[in-house]
Amino acid sequence: MAGPYPYPESFPQHTPYPNQVPSPYPGALPPPVPYPGKPRRRGFLIAGIALLVVVALAAAAVTVFFVLRRNDAAEAPLTPASAKTSIQGFLDALSRGDDEEIARHASCGVFDEIKDKKSDMALANLASDAFRRQFGSAKVTSIDKIVTWSPNQAQVLFTMQVTQAGRSQAESSRQAVAQLLIQSHEVLVCSYLPRTGQY
Repeated sequence: MAGPYPYPESFPQHTPYPNQVPSPYPGALPPPVPYPGKPRRRGFLIAGIALLVVVALAAAAVTVFFVLRRNDAAEAPLTPASAKTSIQGFLDALSRGDDEEIARHASCGVFDEIKDKKSDMALANLASDAFRRQFGSAKVTSIDKIVTWSPNQAQVLFTMQVTQAGRSQAESSRQAVAQLLIQSHEVLVCSYLPRTGQY
């Protein structure tokens, strides 16, 4: 097509925005509201719960302490005096041939529940005979060492003054080892072994 190109037509006019748009909120906007922090009541509640937990734990600890102390008082620990008394009682039973007392010690706490005690009494009789053939008397002079295995069990090394059986009746000092059991306020000699040999 010859001749000048026509000037392009101008774009159609858009409708202008209105100068003022009505606001949905009349007047000025209110100041911003601060974000609410953690309420103080919650902090007091947590502190109160923590305090109650501490008090409960302290009360439980005190209760356990007193219960254990009461049990310890009920089952008193072995002392040199109580060990000496028990061992001397056992040696006296061997010296006078008290088979039942010997068997009660040697059965180590179960004597009363044994239905057939014949074998226990026979062993006690043999132990007593062997002791009396060797010694005329025996007296505990010292407790040399107590090795505690548990609150109610111990091994005791002790010294005794013995009088030999027979005509000589010579006196001598001997050491022996005893295994002791504390049960129901009673100290039992579960086993006895002289250091210089069996009875």
